[in-house]
Amino acid sequence: MSDRPLEVLVPDDLGVEVLGATPGLQPVRYRPGHPWPADHTDVTAVVVGHEDAAAVGARLAELPRLRLVQTLNAGYEQWLPLLPAGVTLSNGRGAHGGSTAEWVVAALLAIYRDLADFRADQQAGQWRPRFTETLIGKRVIVLGAGDLGENLAARLAPFETEVTLVGRTARPGVVTADDLPALLPTADAVVSVLPASASTYRIIDAAFLAQLRDGAVVVNAGRGGAVDTDALLAELRAGRLRAALDVTDPEPLPAGHPLWSAPGLLLTPHVAGSTAGSEQRAWAVAARQLTEYAAGAAPSNVVVSGQATPR
Repeated sequence: MSDRPLEVLVPDDLGVEVLGATPGLQPVRYRPGHPWPADHTDVTAVVVGHEDAAAVGARLAELPRLRLVQTLNAGYEQWLPLLPAGVTLSNGRGAHGGSTAEWVVAALLAIYRDLADFRADQQAGQWRPRFTETLIGKRVIVLGAGDLGENLAARLAPFETEVTLVGRTARPGVVTADDLPALLPTADAVVSVLPASASTYRIIDAAFLAQLRDGAVVVNAGRGGAVDTDALLAELRAGRLRAALDVTDPEPLPAGHPLWSAPGLLLTPHVAGSTAGSEQRAWAVAARQLTEYAAGAAPSNVVVSGQATPR
């Protein structure tokens, strides 16, 4: 290993600031969609942002010594077809799980405590006290047992809910999709925090929804494709189910789409992780991953394993 700092191409000024203050790392600013800095095409690590995947990905092959691509967010599916052979991909797991889980809790509370209706009463100048539902005692099924799922379970625990995590493999505290037929009929809410993949596409379809009890709540804070939009719309229009969506299929949601006016739906524009300090948290995760890599180890957030030697 060399004693020289590890040069890392970064897409914004905050990255220059954070990595510049991290021992062993030397950030070099690049501009997405533009050629790489001419004197730094021999770098082995690049950090990629939330946008411009096609423009940046098209130029990754122009870095002959590239060994690591580090993302700033947990979702990484857009980078898979753009990743050169043999290059490691590490994601931003751990940066946004807490804020996304917070959105889910807020959405469930808004629905169960009828906050939208009380707001309407306020605007109408009506004083209408009444009983509402509560999170206390609710049975919540969480599809996804990674960082997001674990953060959500931790934040729901103080509300005295019964949380079941569903993951790819069974382990203490986690069941698999094989257990869903027994779980869904008794669930009060199902929350998807799944990534986009062939196995998760429309996993919440008409057959899945039909197993839920009347009045159950469907929440999606992962990727829009996990939910069959037409099937969910049918249930919402029938008044049988309720839902909260931060992500949709299609996305962004076009004007005039039926989800805009669907009954029983709380809809937000993919903002669950968009909170104060989110960029700083993302860069803190990236700095840890790059420090591990500079020390000769594989980053702990590796999702595609390639050549792990930094130089």
